[in-house]
Amino acid sequence: MKNLIRRLVAKGEQKLGYKLSGEEQLKRQVAAIYGLLANLMGSDKLVMKAGKLDALHLMRSDRLEDRVLALQKIVLEDPTIDVAPTPEAIPSALGEVEDALADLLARRTVEESLEKKIAERVQERHEEYIKEVRMEVLRDERGPDNPLTLRKYAELEKLEQRKLSASINELLRPTDLSEVVGQDKAIKALFAKIASPYPQHVILYGPPGVGKTTVARLILEAAKQLLYTPFESDAAFVEVDGATLRWDPREVTNPLLGSVHDPIYQGAKRDLADGAVPEPKPGLVTEAHGGILFIDEIGELDLMLQNKLLKVLEDKRVRFDSSYYDPTDPNVPKYIKKLFEDGAPADFILIGATTRDPGEINPALRSRCAEVFFQPLNRQDIEAIVLNTVERLNVSIEPAVAEMISEYTIEGRKAASLLADCYGVALQRCDHKANEQKTVKITRADLEEIIQSSRLVPFATTQADNGAEVGKILGLGVRGFLGSILEIEAIAFPAKAKGRGTLRFNETAGSMAKDSVFNAASVVRQLTGKEISDYDLHVNVIGGGNLDGPSAGLAMALALISALEGIPIRQDVAVTGEISLQGRVKPVGGIQEKIYGAMQARVRRVLVPMDNEREIPKDLEGIEVVPVERAQDAWSLVFVLDESPMASHDDDKISPLSHRASIQRLSS
Repeated sequence: MKNLIRRLVAKGEQKLGYKLSGEEQLKRQVAAIYGLLANLMGSDKLVMKAGKLDALHLMRSDRLEDRVLALQKIVLEDPTIDVAPTPEAIPSALGEVEDALADLLARRTVEESLEKKIAERVQERHEEYIKEVRMEVLRDERGPDNPLTLRKYAELEKLEQRKLSASINELLRPTDLSEVVGQDKAIKALFAKIASPYPQHVILYGPPGVGKTTVARLILEAAKQLLYTPFESDAAFVEVDGATLRWDPREVTNPLLGSVHDPIYQGAKRDLADGAVPEPKPGLVTEAHGGILFIDEIGELDLMLQNKLLKVLEDKRVRFDSSYYDPTDPNVPKYIKKLFEDGAPADFILIGATTRDPGEINPALRSRCAEVFFQPLNRQDIEAIVLNTVERLNVSIEPAVAEMISEYTIEGRKAASLLADCYGVALQRCDHKANEQKTVKITRADLEEIIQSSRLVPFATTQADNGAEVGKILGLGVRGFLGSILEIEAIAFPAKAKGRGTLRFNETAGSMAKDSVFNAASVVRQLTGKEISDYDLHVNVIGGGNLDGPSAGLAMALALISALEGIPIRQDVAVTGEISLQGRVKPVGGIQEKIYGAMQARVRRVLVPMDNEREIPKDLEGIEVVPVERAQDAWSLVFVLDESPMASHDDDKISPLSHRASIQRLSS
């Protein structure tokens, strides 16, 4: 700054052609400073500033000292300076003014540089913003698609045009309750619980493939048509498999009940994530609101999730919580605020289906639900399903095909699938002339080919017959909701030494069966009066079937009596019941399942404990069920009373009595 002023003074001397005196140089220096101020601040602003600092009259004074004082007030911005410098002090005062003016110029230069950069940056940002706005406008006009995405969309549309036929399950699934075979009682019971002004939660029990899901869906459709039910015409039927439901105990994810997606880790929507707003995600219970939530295999559902579901059933609402939620945040949308404050509605009817035994289901869940049992399908039901399938496929079959399919499955779904497989084989045999389906006929040979290629075995491997055998009897077992036939056989030999006989039993049948054998042996000794220790007895369950309970006691006692007395047993009769040491037949479980299992094996007569009489179905066809109270009550129903060539017996081992005489002796 000082150099600049000196150069200005020197330039003035050059112009004048001579060297100025000291006072004139100072005047020139003061004038130069005023000139710089005028350029720097502008003349108007300089006058205004001088007026505010009470220096305007000083600035216009003819005295050099006053003009220097004005400079001090203006440049130093100090109105308290009111003493003009002496002539000797003017150079130092001007030096101080020049230093302050240099600082002011330096600041102004930096500010101008910054303002220039800021202006450039603002201009760049403005141009970028204009470019983004332009791109958004183009996107709005053009959409989010580009040539690549449009090509992929075209490929998807092309795939949509390519259709295969519907799956056999969809094609053959009943569309009306009247088309469901073998479940009249279950349909009536479930209809009464759902199609009501006050529908109930229900658990459906039964083996797979008997129509539980189909019946539940059709009953909802029927209930929508009734004026007194609460179901609207658009009531949803939400179906889910309990075995596939997965959830996080931390509530990070819960597809059944719903969860909260936090804005940082769980991928909430962008507009919510930017504002740190959590987003509740309602689950299937909210989707089923006003309708039915059907959970297949509900027994496989996680126990803690079942308890949470019970809470929802009581509250009819799902509550959400998140540490990210701020009720005072103005950026929270109304629907999110409502979900957090009021929860999501979940007023639905629960229908759970399971193939498990009722004892394996959560007691708390069972207490809140009505229970409906679906029966296993018998041979006649399977044959009816096969004939219905024939009509839907518009084909013909040989008469033996339906009966043969009923031997290999008790599931309606499997029966339809077998017939569909046979249909494919028949088409190949007909040289693929499938244009006229009525010309296709499914033969027994087609079914045999499917059975062989699929390695199928008959559902009931043991079948009743019209014969009679000594020491062999048909027992009844149950596994889940399916009954089965047990072949129990016994044989007796005189011991080599009196009183040294043995009793053998195959261990694979289980400890309960072993206890039943010993109980039966004691009953046989009491009833026959014979010393068991005088005989070598061997009892066997053919196939080594594991017996879970004591229900084979009566069958084992009758088999031992037959072996000891040489009395043949009818092979079209099956028995079940626990035997007490006094010979009483005690009640057992699974009576209905055992009866249906006997029907599948073509058994003509079934003996059950008298205490189970109320569990016998009333509308049975093709089978006789007889309740018995004591072991003696079963003799005339099981043993062959007259001599028969079918009864085999070795006279060298045991001397048989007349069959009728033996029964009379034992009864007395």
